[in-house]
Amino acid sequence: MPKIWDLVSFVKRSKYREMVLKAIEKPSNPTKLKKELNIDKAHVSRALSSLIDKGLAVCLTPDAKKFKLFQITKKGIKVLKELNKV
Repeated sequence: MPKIWDLVSFVKRSKYREMVLKAIEKPSNPTKLKKELNIDKAHVSRALSSLIDKGLAVCLTPDAKKFKLFQITKKGIKVLKELNKV
C-alpha cells in the first residue's frame, strides 16, 4: 500500500486529478464534473480511473450504464487534507 505522501505526490502531479479529487467530496458524475471544472470529459474520466485505481475514489453506482456517481474515499480525504497543507 502506498504511503500517504506517495499518494499526495501522485495527485499533485496532475492538475486534473487534483481538481477531480476536490470536486468529488460530494457524489458527482463525469458530466457534472466536466461542466463544474470546465475541462474535457476525457480528462475527467482518466482522472477518475486513476483515483479509483489508487483507492482515492469509488464508483457508487458500478452497475449503472448511465449517470454513474463517484465520491472520494476515506483514504482520499486523508490525501486531500495533506494536499491542502502543501
